[in-house]
Amino acid sequence: MSAAPALRLALPDDVARMEALIARSGIELSAGFYSERQAAAVTRHVFGVDSQLIADQTYFLIEQDGALLACGGWSKRRTLFGGDRAKSGADPLLDPALEAALEAARIRAFFVAPDMARRGLGRQLLRHCSEQALAADFDALELAATMPGVPLYLAAGFDVVERFELSLPGDVSVPLARMRKHIGPL
Repeated sequence: MSAAPALRLALPDDVARMEALIARSGIELSAGFYSERQAAAVTRHVFGVDSQLIADQTYFLIEQDGALLACGGWSKRRTLFGGDRAKSGADPLLDPALEAALEAARIRAFFVAPDMARRGLGRQLLRHCSEQALAADFDALELAATMPGVPLYLAAGFDVVERFELSLPGDVSVPLARMRKHIGPL
């Protein structure tokens, strides 16, 4: 009998496994939402592990019987999206004491193994990250969703606040949605 999927903190030693999962997820779960060219470009140039989330202890994994099923996290930093290779410069901390409209915790880097999609793993990560962000005094969450992620986030109560295009090398443009959800007291 298999063990139940378990959520745990991501560690630096997990990066190679996470990068492999992200590459598979980025390509395979984009089918029907992005062209092959768009999926390849966003996976190559944007997706990836953000080591700052690991250092901040806000990046989590779901594993079962040694297999990595999903990863995702939340951030108390300004960066809205993108792994290490997409970032440049400092990534300052957010201040949850400022006006909530300005300072929402970020939901970041959610990826699920393609063969485990639509089994509640993304929702489990979202619940955990929401609880953690609320405990850190944030009362809102914000994210930049790829089109494959939009249905999950809509179902979890996020609203689209802006649609935009991300221009990538090779003259590729990828649609994204900035989304937001209130999690604190009204």
